[in-house]
Amino acid sequence: MATVLMCRRFPRLSRVTAFSTTAERGSSKSKKEKQDKAGAAKTTTESGATIQLLKPQDYRVLYNPAAYAKGRAGSQQHVDRDSSQALGDTFTSPGATQTFPTASSQALSPVRNALPKPKSSTLLEQTILATLYKEEEEKEKREMHDSKEDPRMFQKGRPEYRSLSCDSAEPAQTLPAEEGDLILQSVAGIEASPGILRDYFLNLSRLPAERRAALLSDRRFSALCHRAVTAIRLFSTPDLIQILKACVPLAVPASHPLLNACEAEFCRRAWDMGLEQLLLVADCWRCLDRSVPSYLSILFSYANLHWKDLTLPQFVQLLYVIGEGRRSPVDLAQKVESTILKYLDAFTLEELGAVCLGLFKSLSGISDHVMRRIADRVSLQMEDMSTYALVNVLKMLRYTRMDHLPLMRELGKVIPARIPATNIQGIMHITLTYSSLHFFDEDVLAAVAASLPSKVSYCRSKDAAKFLWSFGCLDYEPPNEEEFYSSLIKQLHAKLHEFSRFPEHLLTALLGLAFVKRFPEELIDFALREEFVQKTRDSKYELNKDLFTLGKSVEIECPTYQGSHLPPQLCQEFTEMVSSFAEREIYVRPEIVEATSLLESMLGGPEYVKNHMILPHTRSSDLEVRLAMDGHPIPFNFKDPVAAKKLKDMGVSLTDDLMSQLVQGRAHNQSPTEVGNEARIHRQEREGTLLLGGALPAGATSQAEPKPGHWQPGEVRLALQVSNRNHFCYSSKRLLGLHCLKRRQLRLLGYVVVEIPFWEWFPLLKRTRSEKLSYLHYKLFCPALLTRAG
Repeated sequence: MATVLMCRRFPRLSRVTAFSTTAERGSSKSKKEKQDKAGAAKTTTESGATIQLLKPQDYRVLYNPAAYAKGRAGSQQHVDRDSSQALGDTFTSPGATQTFPTASSQALSPVRNALPKPKSSTLLEQTILATLYKEEEEKEKREMHDSKEDPRMFQKGRPEYRSLSCDSAEPAQTLPAEEGDLILQSVAGIEASPGILRDYFLNLSRLPAERRAALLSDRRFSALCHRAVTAIRLFSTPDLIQILKACVPLAVPASHPLLNACEAEFCRRAWDMGLEQLLLVADCWRCLDRSVPSYLSILFSYANLHWKDLTLPQFVQLLYVIGEGRRSPVDLAQKVESTILKYLDAFTLEELGAVCLGLFKSLSGISDHVMRRIADRVSLQMEDMSTYALVNVLKMLRYTRMDHLPLMRELGKVIPARIPATNIQGIMHITLTYSSLHFFDEDVLAAVAASLPSKVSYCRSKDAAKFLWSFGCLDYEPPNEEEFYSSLIKQLHAKLHEFSRFPEHLLTALLGLAFVKRFPEELIDFALREEFVQKTRDSKYELNKDLFTLGKSVEIECPTYQGSHLPPQLCQEFTEMVSSFAEREIYVRPEIVEATSLLESMLGGPEYVKNHMILPHTRSSDLEVRLAMDGHPIPFNFKDPVAAKKLKDMGVSLTDDLMSQLVQGRAHNQSPTEVGNEARIHRQEREGTLLLGGALPAGATSQAEPKPGHWQPGEVRLALQVSNRNHFCYSSKRLLGLHCLKRRQLRLLGYVVVEIPFWEWFPLLKRTRSEKLSYLHYKLFCPALLTRAG
């Protein structure tokens, strides 16, 4: 792997070295643009250079109980110790939730690796080293998340869970190793009864951990298991449950013959067991990490028949089992919702988090009404909720696409202070919630950016990708942007080997970077190589659109890029795919159809307006209009060759007399100037981006224009953007990253971008025709535009 990463930010290059967390960057934005940008950081900080050793490529971060930071100290809820709306019209966010396995090796401490252990040292040196080691251990503990144990923390909140769950903690009283040997020696000597066999398993499960680990390779233990399999039907149900529970501390492998026999027997007896016993057995299977779909099907059917008998703890435990089994029983959906509402005020906050996590993991749908009720309660008690439980609620909020403003506002107050003590996975899910819901909160994002560089070595490829996607989606560059981006790009290089298994993560990351004009060329070259492109094509996820957006963006914004490109035939295939969707879903939208019709009437016919995607890879439509320098519209949309010849050199000049006729009959209390007043907010931007004379930027002539050379001298090409709410952050006028990228690329190709934002256009759709015409006229013929062109 190269130790130097070239990261390009248009129009200049930034260099990020493999061991540096700072980089020098040439900004492509003016100071005024920086200041005017909604929500942009008001201050900047200089990030100091730090050196951090990269971890081995195959390391894995294993996580532990204190996974996510807890809420305020002393909270009674604390315990001691988981399809985004389109950014564009057809853009599915990589923020959609996915669960993937990780590599198997243990994380290595950067500080522990960096610090040598001297053969001899002073007491002071030893004290300093001991302090550093202790601090690093505490940091690792915070960063660790146990995917088995953490979701079970709710079970410590009520004594009722003791009979519903398997306690995998160390036994209170251990059995001396000598007694274990005596048990194993007696296995071959006597014909033991089922009760004695049960006691053997229970006693052996109390041996010290190192002795238990050696049992699996002991032939005497194998003989004991064989005896239990032979006598499996002789055990009473309570005795068989005790043997299964003993298998958990004994760490019996999921595929062991004893567990095969136990599963078959429990499936046979299930309808004669009680719900409490069924849930306890299901919990044991989870602790043993054994997939038991047949058993779970029986459990769900049993629960469906006895639903009215479920207590609150049994219901929460059932949802936990549903989530861990990644199965959503369709016939239980309505009953689950009604029971959530029944117990909503009685749940502890940890139980509420467990309910949401179970629904999220099983991809269970939930109505807006129920999710809103959950969010209502959480928004009122958020300070008393552990961050782990809160993150689980956010996962479900994200899944249901719930725009719950009180919760998000309260989250913005509570979560920034918790970010430094929250582990990297928790921070990722918090950040992804904001981007998936298109909710911009600078305080939260700045807190995430400030904490992330010191934690970046704990990022999986998925985590790094989601951070880059989220910040790019919200078009936010934090005060420490160079340190933030360079640390994440460096982590992408460290995780390069993972992207062959998870190609979606690399595309997610590179798109997030492209939104904010960052193009790490080595990673892009890797992503556009034939072998990687084939992996994306073979993926179970739809990655064609993302690949298309990345490939064409590089062509437009990186004229000196010398790496791999998408094959032309693939680009044509993607273009046809996106265009087909647009014809069905985008071009026919009422707000776009109305604008197209009015422009045709105003300018002289359909030859003067084209409703299409100038940049198909950005997946949203444009209304293209062409003007001569004297203000004459130029016909260009010739669908019929005969009409093209007839209409050549024709045009309609919009004189004051003609405009007077167009707007005749308008309301006396509203002039065209007033109707179009807000439209002039963007005039200054358009003045600065007008490009005339037909000259396109180097290396960017063929992306948007299928027939280069048809750009006439003195021709002004307008790209009208009829936007909708999905193009902007929630309840704001802040464009999302994909649409910032689109407008930037249109300007690079010589177009003048004219905004027709939804907050102006949608209200006008209910007004008179003359008012709409007046508004569009002022948008197209802003005096400053043609004055500037002249």
